Amino acid sequence: MLRKVLGKQHLVVNNLLSKRLISTTRACSAQFCDSVDDAIKDISDGNKLLVGGFGLCGIPEFLIDGLVKKGVKDLTCVSNNAGVDDFGLGLLLQQKQIRRMISSYVGENAEFERQFLTGELEVELTPQGTLAERIRAGGAGIPAFYTPTGYGTLVHQGGSPIKYNSDGSVQIYSKPREERQFDGRNYIMEESIRGDFALIKAHKADTAGNLTFRLTANNFNQPMASAGNITIAEVEEIVPVGSIPPEDVHVPCIFVDRVIQCTGHQKRIEKVTLLAKEGVKKLSDSPRDRIIRRAALEFTDGMFANLGIGIPMMAANYLSDITVTLQSENGLLGLGPFPRAGKEDADLINAGKQTVTLLEGASIFSSDVSFGMIRGGHVDMTMLGGLQVSGKGDLANWMIPGKMVKGMGGAMDLVGSPGTKVVVTMEHTARGAHKILPECTLPLTGTRVVDTIITEKCVFEVDKDAGLVLVELAESETLDTLKQATAASFEVSPDLKPLQQIKLQ
Repeated sequence: MLRKVLGKQHLVVNNLLSKRLISTTRACSAQFCDSVDDAIKDISDGNKLLVGGFGLCGIPEFLIDGLVKKGVKDLTCVSNNAGVDDFGLGLLLQQKQIRRMISSYVGENAEFERQFLTGELEVELTPQGTLAERIRAGGAGIPAFYTPTGYGTLVHQGGSPIKYNSDGSVQIYSKPREERQFDGRNYIMEESIRGDFALIKAHKADTAGNLTFRLTANNFNQPMASAGNITIAEVEEIVPVGSIPPEDVHVPCIFVDRVIQCTGHQKRIEKVTLLAKEGVKKLSDSPRDRIIRRAALEFTDGMFANLGIGIPMMAANYLSDITVTLQSENGLLGLGPFPRAGKEDADLINAGKQTVTLLEGASIFSSDVSFGMIRGGHVDMTMLGGLQVSGKGDLANWMIPGKMVKGMGGAMDLVGSPGTKVVVTMEHTARGAHKILPECTLPLTGTRVVDTIITEKCVFEVDKDAGLVLVELAESETLDTLKQATAASFEVSPDLKPLQQIKLQ
């Protein structure tokens, strides 16, 4: 008797579950809009917008154009950068529709920099990885978190200009961050970010509202999708439900409120960079090429490395007989060479906004995942340029107050990662001015973070307590000439060598 009753109960439960499963199979309720105007109909003055993209890659260009035409103003825009002068968020800047930008990088947008320095625009500069994590945390319901990025800098201490007066004085400074130690390591607290609206760009949406991205157009779009009170996705194609395999859905429909399909995307490429017909250029004995030849010797077989634009990226062209996997902070592991003419792809760029290719076995992911790799110490070496380095390994490379503001981008995250070797490549002086100093005079990127300094004159290893140790010296230099060119004091290694140069085939 008991068995029969239990059997009936089991049957009833199964029937209820079956009905529930049937009734919730298509629970996602994204609205598919007929026009851009319909998609942005309730965006109004003073709203806070999360705007996806990295450089010009993966930006919701039609939604941005719609905002320009609508004329909404006093916007706070959260985006890695602000496009260029005449495209992307740069169009909103031109029309003075943005009151505050929360970004990591000003970059090559001259109007962005001009408005900031003249007091027309508020700019809250935030390390790129911190920005990605603040957005991800906002979407995950986490109000704040601790990060090592920016400890000891203006991000931590406060005092970074947010708004200038027209006379060049500072009207609004950034506030200090709370600090705390965990396991003997210093961290600062960052608050999460949410927006009234998230405007993102995806490659495809299915009719349930699931989204998938193409190549490095993922970037900030994926974490932003979950952090908007209303998320609006601009897509190139709408496909039937089920057309996107479940494992290829980057943004589940639960995060998507509206979808608008747009055609005829310009997909401008900020920096078309191609492989020369003759291949990698031959190096001379110029100061710059001397640095490149020496920097190439820092790579070891099996290494994961992140390289800044310019000299660091060029050094990777001269590797032989070793395998180095390059990571790019916009969400790419397995960076290949520049493409040949006609093979460039607007959806495939590196962190310097240059067109690139992928090596076999490469992977692509969102910006928050990328900086999880970096912050978690999974990258063996980062090589980047510098404006100044101190005798204790402090680095400054992102700002000259009141004159030049490019933003820190991902540099603060890269140099603040535990276990990652930090190599700075730079010319020894700048128009005769010292760049290696007892203390940096420019705002810091990181404190006691540099391990090696490579210039055209020498190589210094940095002992965080004892200071600089000269380990290699160019044959054209003497200790006396080097001391004249170096403001910081240094010790000379008992095993001092000539400046090493990679042997080119």
